[in-house]
Amino acid sequence: MATLLSEQDFDVRVTYYQFSVQESHDTLIPSPYPDGAESGTFLKPYPMRLDFGSAGHTHTASAVVQIWNTEPDPDSRQSWDETAESQIETVSGELGIWSMERADETIKLGSAGRWRVRVSSGNRTEVARVTREVGVAYGVERWLLQFWPEANRDPNSAEAAASQRLNDGPGHTP
Repeated sequence: MATLLSEQDFDVRVTYYQFSVQESHDTLIPSPYPDGAESGTFLKPYPMRLDFGSAGHTHTASAVVQIWNTEPDPDSRQSWDETAESQIETVSGELGIWSMERADETIKLGSAGRWRVRVSSGNRTEVARVTREVGVAYGVERWLLQFWPEANRDPNSAEAAASQRLNDGPGHTP
């Protein structure tokens, strides 16, 4: 049975219908946000990065981030318009939240490695209407990001190589 280890609430700035989470050590990311960002895609994985497509142009969304010890059941306490799953690798165990710039808050996964994520979003029709007819919306669109460690981690993955570079530091020779 899955156990909820932690939960964080965030206000996420959305610009041009997008925001992203990526490895906190952004110099290790092959293609940091917004490089290659695609509009109109609900969830787009990149190495060490996930991009999210919002239904509203410019607004502040409400996001809940849950960290689980294993795959949780899909959230049925609320109605979700879209849900998708992916994975992300991290060398630090922390993810930065990005829109036009990096947010002050970080998502604390608890350990480095490869993580699975289930992403759900609600109130998408309403945030599209509000941002189109009224302007900037606050807290209309809801997001739920459920992370859990991937069961089988590959020691030859990009995450393992980046972790080794991070631990070796500059000037290290094997």
